[in-house]
Amino acid sequence: MKKQTKKLLSLVLVALMLAASVFVLASCGEEKNYVYVTVADGNGKFAVAYEKVEITEMTVDAALRAAHAEFYSGGEDGYASAQTQYGLSLTKLWGTETSSCGYYVNNVSASSLADAVENGDHVYAFIYTDMTNFSDSYSYFNVNNFEVELKYSDSSTTTLNLTHLAFDENWNLVKSPVAGAVITLNGEKTDFVTDENGNVNIIFSEKGEFVISAVSEDMTLVPPVAVATVK
Repeated sequence: MKKQTKKLLSLVLVALMLAASVFVLASCGEEKNYVYVTVADGNGKFAVAYEKVEITEMTVDAALRAAHAEFYSGGEDGYASAQTQYGLSLTKLWGTETSSCGYYVNNVSASSLADAVENGDHVYAFIYTDMTNFSDSYSYFNVNNFEVELKYSDSSTTTLNLTHLAFDENWNLVKSPVAGAVITLNGEKTDFVTDENGNVNIIFSEKGEFVISAVSEDMTLVPPVAVATVK
């Protein structure tokens, strides 16, 4: 009887150990929630350019807080939000205390930092550089990240389209192509310029990772962002 009891206990222990192992393996393989975050500071420069950030709470606020925790030198101290008459609002971005800022999710203006996000979304927050007329116009490329192969050639051409958002006299949102904008690669101006439809052909001739943006002499652009990995 004792032998049977010991055998039964051994089988139970083995079963428990197997169940625990399966749970651990399942937990390890569990995909974490993440978004991509871009932050532009008060000088119109990227502080964070389309970086992948893991989050536990699926809100704009949580995404920006996590990005500061990971990339800002002072961690979460560089970021703050508070409840206002407009809902949960941004009060400090990249170490600058300000309410003159905007935040978008997938190129759509968020109504509140409490707005929900989903895995793979792009959260973009910026400080206005024009503090008088607040003329900064949100702009974006048709893609946020892509790969380029130089395997069979010394160069490769990619076509991007640049759009900006504005409001008409009745405060209706208008999307328009950005013409005559100069493309920058890793912050340096290039000879690539958008045409009247906002299209531009960018030629890559060396491998590496390039942060693509644009500047315009005709308008104040919130810097668009795309990341190219050239292999």
